[in-house]
Amino acid sequence: MACCHHYQFEAGYEDAFRVDGQSLVFGPGCLTEAGAHASSLNLSRVALYTDKGISTSDHVDKVRASLVQAGIDVVIYDDVSIEPTDESFKAAATFAQEGNFDGFISVGGGSVIDTCKATNLYATYPAEFLTYVNAPVGNGQPVPGPLKPHIACPTTAGTGSEATGIAVFDLLSMKAKTGIASLHMKPTLGLVDPLVTHTLPKNIIAATAFDVLSHALESLTARPFSQFAKPDTAKGRPYAQGGNPFSDMIAKEALDIVGKYIVPAVTDADNYEAREKLMWASSLAGIAFGQAGCHLPHGMSYAVSGLVKDFRPEGYPQDTPIVPHGMSVILNAPSVFRLTGPHAPERHLTAYKCLGGTHEAGPSEAGDAIAEQLIGMMKSTGIPNGLEGVGYNASDLDKLTDGAFPQKRLMNLAPCPIERSDLHQLFEGAMSYW
Repeated sequence: MACCHHYQFEAGYEDAFRVDGQSLVFGPGCLTEAGAHASSLNLSRVALYTDKGISTSDHVDKVRASLVQAGIDVVIYDDVSIEPTDESFKAAATFAQEGNFDGFISVGGGSVIDTCKATNLYATYPAEFLTYVNAPVGNGQPVPGPLKPHIACPTTAGTGSEATGIAVFDLLSMKAKTGIASLHMKPTLGLVDPLVTHTLPKNIIAATAFDVLSHALESLTARPFSQFAKPDTAKGRPYAQGGNPFSDMIAKEALDIVGKYIVPAVTDADNYEAREKLMWASSLAGIAFGQAGCHLPHGMSYAVSGLVKDFRPEGYPQDTPIVPHGMSVILNAPSVFRLTGPHAPERHLTAYKCLGGTHEAGPSEAGDAIAEQLIGMMKSTGIPNGLEGVGYNASDLDKLTDGAFPQKRLMNLAPCPIERSDLHQLFEGAMSYW
């Protein structure tokens, strides 16, 4: 296979990868097209999901007005939680079950879009909550079939949730994040309007942009699809199938964009070009990790977010502690890539150069090179200095490790085997960087 020269094939292992179609509309002002697209999907009554922080924003107003103009009945649900939980997912699903909707619209960041995905699932196929949640935390049962139409309208340049079939949440009983993943949960359409980035606070731009970066970097360095056992049937191919030529191509483009534009987008609020470029990178990275999957930085981030103490970053709601998702991811990343660098040095060096690295590093320096590049970008954009910067210390290492270790789906996508002791070491290495 000429397209797969980076991959080795052996009997009994996977020799095919899936390329999923993606329906996106990208461009300034495209939120005003929501009504036309909903009409083309034959929708007549929709639930519009958002959160109270933006429920009165121009973004929501534009989408709602477009839907109403198209003759569609719109009911707004604005009780979505930032960093959603199993309880907030359940409440949102109950609203949908009682509303007799034939479709869904989400306007917001990843929390809103993920909540809408889960709502669509549980309203369409009601079940005990853990039924579809990823194993071993949940039962990991497959989503039974197609869901109702869902038009996703992201308002942050970060999660790429409009391009994935993943919904992430905090499981309160475990104080850790987990998720649900299925191709059936991917939004029917994403309306990606880069104008929404113009008014975002710099800390939100920084956190969400680092989520973009890590989606792409983890996709590029993920365990190759050809190192997984070949499934008995096509249905046995997992949602996150491992790195492949398609995800590689998309991830590298996303990294190039982030490398050029993340610092000016954060440090110069008037640099609309930089912010808009990050919006495009977000969708690209979402496509990439939707094909390949993420690994250790995301797996570790779920414990960092779930065990938050009293960290309340500027630009986010101050009524409750929060480590924003993208921040919780990138705090782990330099420590992770120091470890994984020797296991896929060419991939790490490619990423290093995409992100603007200029030092002529060799294979033995790959992990350190990408780690130092990330640390420099973190400093330039005001990200806290490791886990200590968000309130953790050495006494928390066991709890963080315990919170991350159940994330088997993500751990298995790392380019090298990961044991509990490795996780402990990685968290220890992530405590501070400068």
